[in-house]
Amino acid sequence: MKKQVQVRYFAILREQSGIDQEAVVTESLLAKDLYEELSKKYKFSLEADRIRAAVNDEFVSMQYVLQSKDTVVFLPPVAGG
Repeated sequence: MKKQVQVRYFAILREQSGIDQEAVVTESLLAKDLYEELSKKYKFSLEADRIRAAVNDEFVSMQYVLQSKDTVVFLPPVAGG
């Protein structure tokens, strides 16, 4: 079943997608599935196992089951300096 979620991008994911955020209509069941769908679309250089997900302002597993109207943030590893 299709659902609409809001996706926000940071750091390298924002650079590679060219956008800060977007509304996505998807049939993806899990956060990991959505990341892989978007990775194909934008040619993300990071594999899903390198990414953390947050949904509705809380960190979640990439196995999180997406719900319509969720706000999903994919966070790449951050280098300190």
